[in-house]
Amino acid sequence: MRLSTKHLLGIRELSPQDIQLILDTASQFKEVLQRPIKKVPSLRDVTIVNLFYENSTRTRISFELAEKRLSADTINFSASGSSVSKGETLLDTVNNILSMKVDMVVMRHSATGAPHFLARHIPAAIVNAGDGINEHPTQALLDAFSIRERLGTLEGKKVAIIGDIMHSRVALSNIYLLKKMGAEVTVAGPPTLIPKHMAEAFNVRVEYDLNKALQWCDVANVLRIQLERQNQVLFSSLREYNLAYGVKKSLLDNLDKEILVMHPGPINRGVELDSDVADSKQSIILQQVENGVAVRMAVLYLLAGREG
Repeated sequence: MRLSTKHLLGIRELSPQDIQLILDTASQFKEVLQRPIKKVPSLRDVTIVNLFYENSTRTRISFELAEKRLSADTINFSASGSSVSKGETLLDTVNNILSMKVDMVVMRHSATGAPHFLARHIPAAIVNAGDGINEHPTQALLDAFSIRERLGTLEGKKVAIIGDIMHSRVALSNIYLLKKMGAEVTVAGPPTLIPKHMAEAFNVRVEYDLNKALQWCDVANVLRIQLERQNQVLFSSLREYNLAYGVKKSLLDNLDKEILVMHPGPINRGVELDSDVADSKQSIILQQVENGVAVRMAVLYLLAGREG
């Protein structure tokens, strides 16, 4: 089987069959990662450039590790130490890199739509590693993989996405994916951090009461407060936010069931998530990080046109 698309620009462009194929392929790669020798020659003749115009630690390292595990040749490009800081355009940068005969570009950019722009102009396969406040497809895929691994399926599961929905590309990609795979979604947080018309536009529930959202869900995916994207004051203080919307151990202990707790990272401990929750047995945050490598291996492998 093959993906129906040449690029991974967003979850919006994927079919449920594409998502299923990526998750199933990731399961095979996760088995590879448990072996003493974790490397396979699958992409030995493929050259991948990691093009990061925005700071990233986990996503960049995860992609680099996935590429190395697949035996690809990789080039790491950071915009801050490049000709971009001298005024070079995005297209010039990429054309220069492509003249070095690159097969695939993994790209993170602060401008919404930047990977889509590239996909229209260059022949290499493009993987969106996060564009503006639009999408972060591989994060949604690894979140879905982590839920499926623990609960067996996504269909019919209730997932609450909690926190800064307005500024989160992770939230958007997760909503698209979960809805396509038959899960129910609630977004929860303060009214100032949830876009108006969210319920109608995305067919999700909106909840402003954290306790009600936790009572409802099987999985709580807690998002970081993105202060760097907020150009106005949207809540009174981080302490006030924690009191009203921070996920605490006492809240979880009062539920009549045990739910899974997720976070895409980096965690603001003591703000959206208390340490004793982040480090508890209900938390699958470290599994998400581990699963990220397998999922990104699957994406790169399938986009390279190797048989799945």
